[in-house]
Amino acid sequence: MTASSGLGTAHPATPELLRSVFRRHAAGVAVITAPGPRPVGFTATSLTSVAAEPPVVSFGIGTGSSSWPVLAEAEHVGVHILGEHQRELAGTFARSGADRFAPPTRWRTGPEGVPLLDGVLAWLVCRVVARVPAGDHRIVLAEAVAGDPAGAGRPLLYHQGRFNGLRD
Repeated sequence: MTASSGLGTAHPATPELLRSVFRRHAAGVAVITAPGPRPVGFTATSLTSVAAEPPVVSFGIGTGSSSWPVLAEAEHVGVHILGEHQRELAGTFARSGADRFAPPTRWRTGPEGVPLLDGVLAWLVCRVVARVPAGDHRIVLAEAVAGDPAGAGRPLLYHQGRFNGLRD
């Protein structure tokens, strides 16, 4: 290996190593919502398109999350792709203890009773088909049943612990 290869010293695998590596990975920002006695939601950077036929997505959620008890039982969830104009909304849904659905959050009840956020770039309502254990998280697999891709704007990204917009 040459010095220009970018390879440094190997570090043992730890939770901090994983966090440090993924701070360098730019990810799209989504908010996942679910209906319950009170609606719940959280900011997710783990959203992935799994399959087109049938249309399935996945996302991770920590079992210690305040949203997990409702997500653990929810039959349907909302998946919202945030725009760069929604940094504050992403922060609200990422903040522990926040009243995420109080003003200024704008939302309505959508298909299957799922809370849908206003002003997003795109949204899906999905039927939960599996919850797969993965350490202190669960990977949720959900099949899209309705949605709208027609929101305006550019995507919000998460990188180095901050919400950012795309640069040309």
